[in-house]
Amino acid sequence: MTYSEVVQYLYSKLPMFTRIGSSAYKADLNNTIEFCRQLKNPQNRFKSVHVGGTNGKGSTSHMLAAILQTAGYKTGLYTSPHLRDFRERIRVNGKMITEEKVISFVETNQSVIETIQPSFFEATVAMAFEHFAQEEVDIAVIEVGLGGRLDSTNIIHPILSIITNISFDHTDILGNTLIQIASEKAGIIKPKIPVVIGETQSETSSIFIQKAQQNNSKITFADQQYHIYPSTEQAPGMFQVDYRHMQTSTTGALQSDLRGNYQLKNIATVLTAIDELQNQGLTIPTECLHAALRQVNSLTGLLGRWQVLNQHPLIICDTGHNVSGITEVLKNIRTTPHNQLHMVIGMVKDKDSSVILNLLPKNAHYYFCQPDLPRAKPVAELALQAKASGLDGKSFDTVSQALDAAKTLAKVGDLIFVGGSTFVVAEVV
Repeated sequence: MTYSEVVQYLYSKLPMFTRIGSSAYKADLNNTIEFCRQLKNPQNRFKSVHVGGTNGKGSTSHMLAAILQTAGYKTGLYTSPHLRDFRERIRVNGKMITEEKVISFVETNQSVIETIQPSFFEATVAMAFEHFAQEEVDIAVIEVGLGGRLDSTNIIHPILSIITNISFDHTDILGNTLIQIASEKAGIIKPKIPVVIGETQSETSSIFIQKAQQNNSKITFADQQYHIYPSTEQAPGMFQVDYRHMQTSTTGALQSDLRGNYQLKNIATVLTAIDELQNQGLTIPTECLHAALRQVNSLTGLLGRWQVLNQHPLIICDTGHNVSGITEVLKNIRTTPHNQLHMVIGMVKDKDSSVILNLLPKNAHYYFCQPDLPRAKPVAELALQAKASGLDGKSFDTVSQALDAAKTLAKVGDLIFVGGSTFVVAEVV
């Protein structure tokens, strides 16, 4: 098979959550365990860091991977979903798995795939673990796909677990209370393995503390270790922050090419995680950390996080898609100088779109659209819900048509924002 045929085989043969939603989710680890058993358990042949949470786990994973590879460690990175190319999910030192390796994995294991009938995600996780083992990585950063306890990635035995934060998302699968969601996320906490929690939250902190105590695991809350705040001086193209370690009173400044105020929480989580990895004997010089954070995008290929697509007019996209993510996006919009705001918005069926629409500013020009996948919310339905929320706009059949219309109407000094769904952003980056 050619690479395109292999990817099409995976898409068509295996249930894919990002395309069809919860019906593709396998609520147990059996398929992943069996698949990896037949691969001779590649996940046990390298060290790993496991990163979960509702928002920020992608940025956190990419920052950690950039730092580790800059410090000289051969670093694997597994993330999801991809935006442009399936191979974005599996990288070693920033380089995507080759098309030939994808073809070889599928052809070699086709009988296993036909027998086990894994989900798309289960097969992709097995492919990533096999690739990292074959490449003999020193360490791999593994991002949780959905939840934690029953996520396919949760068969690894990491040296550190990270949970960024908890907010409402995938409530049909993880539960409709923060306590239920936190309990699922806490499932990645392993016996005697340290865990870093990104954000102290009154409703959920006790869940993590209890789980850590049950597992005899050291637990550290990042926002109780580091205070991170925007610097009064900002370098072009960079997000410059000052930090203070609250236990030692050490202060400093650093720059990141990942912009957006929501990265303040992620940077605190990353710094706390690096402290813990250093405690375990990893050598990560401060200069490597600073150098890596200045070039996360180029080192890891990260896309879609407050990404500037154009300057005149200013066009920015972001993958934030749940209530917490959209709330952070709106904070960034408010602090970005602009005249008129234009919003290109599309969503998927299984999100509580009415709640998100009620958060959006009433004085923006809206261009409603739907991404090209079966799970997309029909644009007519989205436009009706938006109107009920007091948002006026026009409807377009595709993301590109909506963005073209926004470009036509936007004037100098205006801001065009593209988002509402990861899959809307995937069509513009």
